[in-house]
Amino acid sequence: MQTVILVIHLLLAIALVGTVLLQRSEGGGLGIGGGGGLMSVRGTANLLTRVTGVLAAAFMVTSIVLAIMAGTHTAPRSILETPAGTAAPAKPEAPAKPSVPLSQ
Repeated sequence: MQTVILVIHLLLAIALVGTVLLQRSEGGGLGIGGGGGLMSVRGTANLLTRVTGVLAAAFMVTSIVLAIMAGTHTAPRSILETPAGTAAPAKPEAPAKPSVPLSQ
């Protein structure tokens, strides 16, 4: 489930960057530019503003959901998931008895 939300989160981030880059800025930027198309410049700006708002809201929601999911961990499943310093120290093994007597 977390992977699905993470993929959606990344797609929202890419779409949000693209939408912001399409908007007209003071210096021109990557704006859509003029031209008589289906919508007027004002209508396009309003649409892009609304789309940016919706994408930003969805991005924040997925951020909060991912943060909540990251905070609800269960017990670690492997040694790699344990925080440093919390693993139990290894017991030293007893020395093995020699198979041949050392004194002659």
